[in-house]
Parts: sequence; C-alpha cells; structure tokens
Amino acid sequence: MEYLLFILYLVFFAWLASRIPFFKRSGLTQSQLIIVFLLKVMAGIFYGWIGLYYGGLAKMSDTWAYHTYGIQEYNLLLQHPGEYFTNLFYNPYEGDSFQKFFGASDSYWNDLKGNVFIKIMSVFDLFSFGYYYVNVILYSFLSLFGPIAMYRVMADAFPSRKLPVLLATFLIPSVLYWTSGIHKDGLIFLGISLVVYHVYFGLKEHRFGIKRIAGMLLGLFLLLLLRNYVLVIIIPAVFTWILASKWPGKGLAIFATAYLFFIVIFFTIRYISPQLDFPQAVVNKQKEFLKLEGNASVPIKELEPTVGSFMKSIPQAFTISTIRPYPSDVRHILSLAAAAEIMVLFILFLLFLFFRFKTTHDDNFILFCIFFSISMLLAIGFSVNNLGAIVRYRSIIIPLLAVPMIAQTDWSRLVRLLSNWIKNNNNMNNIR
Repeated sequence: MEYLLFILYLVFFAWLASRIPFFKRSGLTQSQLIIVFLLKVMAGIFYGWIGLYYGGLAKMSDTWAYHTYGIQEYNLLLQHPGEYFTNLFYNPYEGDSFQKFFGASDSYWNDLKGNVFIKIMSVFDLFSFGYYYVNVILYSFLSLFGPIAMYRVMADAFPSRKLPVLLATFLIPSVLYWTSGIHKDGLIFLGISLVVYHVYFGLKEHRFGIKRIAGMLLGLFLLLLLRNYVLVIIIPAVFTWILASKWPGKGLAIFATAYLFFIVIFFTIRYISPQLDFPQAVVNKQKEFLKLEGNASVPIKELEPTVGSFMKSIPQAFTISTIRPYPSDVRHILSLAAAAEIMVLFILFLLFLFFRFKTTHDDNFILFCIFFSISMLLAIGFSVNNLGAIVRYRSIIIPLLAVPMIAQTDWSRLVRLLSNWIKNNNNMNNIR
C-alpha cells in the first residue's frame, strides 16, 4: 500500500509542480520544475534515512519524532476532534509562560513551534495514512514554494545571470537537504522567501496591494509560529529596506544608521519594558544549548547580558556560525559534508572578490541580504554551540548571501583565463 501510494503521489505532484501558475511564472521549464521537485523529494528521503539509521550519532532523530507525534495527533483528530482543535492553545505551565515570548524553557511560545509542526504533520497523515515517505512528497511540494519564490526574486535582480542563479538557488547541498527533510526549516525558509518576494516586487511595482500585504503577513506568521526570533530580526531589515528605497543612492548610510539605532534599542528597551529584555533572552538561549551534551558541541565563552560581553563575543559568534565545522570537527557524514561545503563557499567567495562584476542596479536589495544575513548569523553564533544545529539554522540564510555572490562572479572571464593558462601550459610542454 505504501509503495503504491508513494508512486501515485509522486507522479501527481510532479505533474502539479509543472502546472502551478506561481511556479510557471518563474520562467523555469516544465522539465526543470519537475527535476527541482524530484530533487527535493530525494533529499527528503535521504533526510529520513539518515534520521532512521544514523540518527543517534548525527542527532537527526527529530524528524521521526515529529512523524510519531503527528500520527498521535492524527488519531486524536479521529477519536477526539474537539481536543484536537483546541489543544494547540493549551498552556501547560503556571505563571507568565504566555509572556515568555523568547523563553527557552517552560514557555508556551517555545513549545509552539514543535506543536504547530506536529499539527501540520497530522494534516499530512490524513492523505498519507501515516506513511513517512509519502509525507516527504507532500512536504517537498509545500516547501517548494520557498525556493521558487527566492529564485524569482534573484532571477529578476540578476536578469542576465539565470543559470548561476538557478544552480545557486536549488543546488547548494545544505540548503536542499535541510529545507527538504521533514523538519521546520523548509517552512521557515518558505516564510523568509515569502517576505522577501512580496517586499521586492512591491518595491519594484511601487505599490503594495492586498495580495502583497497578505503574502508578507503569511510569511511573518510562519516565522512567528516556527522560529520567533527570526521574526524579530527580519522586521527591522525589511523596514530599513523599504526606508532606503525612498532615497536612492543613500542605501548604505541608511542601513548603517538604522542598524546602529536597532542595536541601541536591543540593549535599552528592557529599561522601558522588562519583558523585552533581548540580551537576557539570548543569554538564556545560550544556557539551554550549553546544557546539551554531544560530540557536536564546541566550547564557547558564556555571554552576559551586557554591551561589553556581546561586543567581545562578536568574533567568536561570527566564526562559529559562518566557517565551522572545520575539518578537525568532522565526526560523521553530515559534518564532513558541511565542512566540505564551507570550503567550497570560501573558494567561491575568493573568486567573487577577484572576478566580481556588477549585474544588478538594486543595491538596496543586496544591502538587505547582507544586513539581514549577518544579523541572523550573529544571533545563531551568540546562542548556539552545537555544530549540527548551527549548520541547520544557517542553511536558510545561505541563499541570500551565496546567490548574489555567485551571480556577480564573472565566470566567463574566469573560464577564459583558465583556458589560456591550459593552452600556454600545453605549448610549453610541447616545446620541451
């Protein structure tokens, strides 16, 4: 039954992926859309296999836990529908856990992200009859809206660089892997992509209609439910992006000034409202991760909720979130892949520096990508010391940095130089 259902759903959703108007307007051919969808399905299957047979070592068992809890919720829907539709709003903690928006423990909001995802899985189970790998197909199709939306933005921002944009958007291994497996990251990337998509085209069209606003709100709502600190980071970035669009040519000054203001707010708003103690929230999150023991955890200097402590920890935070794992950190196949990818991305960055050429006139979009991504990387580096979690968390940010970098590298000049070097080298060998 499972195999038959898998084949039927795979064929149907592959066909549907080539027919959805939002996908077709990306400019990708029907064959390309089907290939992209099938790649996500294969990545999702591999994700599940790693979680099942390699989960203990790689700490990848969460995906099967979500599957199990989803089936429990599915059974609850069939047996006690009233409880099914209300338990998402139940607060099991005493006191002010509803107010612990950034709480790392004993917080309704901290539990909400997992509870919402389990509820989504239970809806999938209505159609998949509880088969994990059939759910992979459903999840791959739903999460495909994220990379398609991001591709449409990047293809429009770099209109003469369609092939580099296509490859960088869909084929970066960590992005494909972590956003295709049954976990929250695919939907979080969808939320970010929806916000970026609707803001980008809203600014380009000089109007924000009801559909644009609804799309932005949907993306923000997904972030609120599944990873609320991303919401707090993306709102200032979007606000600054829109503000900078009002004064062309002054984007860098506006972004720098605005982010200086946001930094001041980050450290001082707690004196106005103690519930908005952002530095303490980051410290608490770091403490929760420090309690977790594992082969992928690395020693870090503990934060204090002060300006000085955060400033001193910036190099550590940026290093741990951007260039680790090192080759010496490799413990299993996933860390090996992550270390290799970092090395490749570093090489691509060097090529970008030496062979850079400008292919877009939307500097404010590039500034948004840089400031938002760096803010996200610092947030990850400040609070997380587990390399596996770091690799997963940063995967949703990589496209905003890697795609513009790859799109603005002059690959044709690089190929010409390599061809000339090979030709000259062959000529020298012939003379010898």
